[in-house]
Amino acid sequence: MRQENVEYFTEKEEEFTSLLIEIGTKKTIANVLVFLASTPEATSRAIERGTDMRQPEISIATKYLVDQGWIKSCESPSENKGRPMKVYELAKSITEIMECIEKEKKIEANNQLALVKKLREYLD
Repeated sequence: MRQENVEYFTEKEEEFTSLLIEIGTKKTIANVLVFLASTPEATSRAIERGTDMRQPEISIATKYLVDQGWIKSCESPSENKGRPMKVYELAKSITEIMECIEKEKKIEANNQLALVKKLREYLD
């Protein structure tokens, strides 16, 4: 039987994840992002174990993060026969990612304020 180290979130990482969720990030995306921010690279299996998520959830979250340009993936040959494993790592620093999220949230807030202003015009 082979032994594996499984990484779990610290209290600080749990809080970081919670804050991302509170500002509107999907839970699965927040979990994967915080997990990868705390480790140089990880297989989808390691992410699955460390975040207590299912494989389909990880696939959807990693696809979104790759599409955003925040993480990148490469394939690593499997230890056994079969499909190669995908290995994920951040493509940008967590600071750069947070700047992207901040910019996106400012745009959303401004759009909402513009709609409220338009609604007020109907009352005048």
